[in-house]
Amino acid sequence: MTVLEPIEHTNRDFVGSLAKGLRVLKSFNERTERMTVSDVARVTELPRAGARRLLLTMHALGYMYTDGKYYSLSPKVLELGFSYLSSQNWLTLSSPILEKLRDELDEAVSVTVLENTDVVYVARFQTDRVMTMAMDIGSQRPAYCTAMGRVLLGALPETKVREVLLASDIKAHTERTLTDINDITASICQVRSQGYCLIDRELEDSLVAISVPLKNYHGETLAAVNVCGHPGNLSLDELETRCLTALKAATDKISQILV
Repeated sequence: MTVLEPIEHTNRDFVGSLAKGLRVLKSFNERTERMTVSDVARVTELPRAGARRLLLTMHALGYMYTDGKYYSLSPKVLELGFSYLSSQNWLTLSSPILEKLRDELDEAVSVTVLENTDVVYVARFQTDRVMTMAMDIGSQRPAYCTAMGRVLLGALPETKVREVLLASDIKAHTERTLTDINDITASICQVRSQGYCLIDRELEDSLVAISVPLKNYHGETLAAVNVCGHPGNLSLDELETRCLTALKAATDKISQILV
């Protein structure tokens, strides 16, 4: 399938009002659950009158709650995300195999896709263990310092990889985080060559992970699958032996049914 490059914001086919409406929706998060019109205008850098019209329109469509002063998202917003998930047939077919993988390893299994400079969680098969970092469906993490991110970047042409890295907010999350673009690029090249990525506490001091690409029958990378855990419970050796073997077996099985 041919993928077209995004049109410029100045293109006559670009719908500015839709872009502004999506900006308003994305402005609501755990820190800004309820906002006034003025709050939304400030966060989105939109004129107050424009922010008000967008909020009222989304309220009329059922995507917003309001008491006349404060606005908040309604559950109907979830339809937008679930429309994506339900349209991904490969994810539906993969889920039983990945659930079995979770049970076999007794470790959390996650699936992500690449979105700009981040990985986005589209599936999560959890264990009873509590993770220090929330990894709910829809949550995002930087691609450059995560196992799944480097796997997904490894599926891209080298010119595109550098473009993504240059656009990333690269910083040291821990003492082990790679922050030099050349070092990160070298790591991604290694991942591309060996077919998996092992991350040792680059995103968080209490998180180790290993990831492999999830490909269809034709060898196209659809997503990344990983196993992660606390270094006190899951050693790097165990990740690179027991977990990697099971990960590859599961993803190979999925690839055979994704014709």
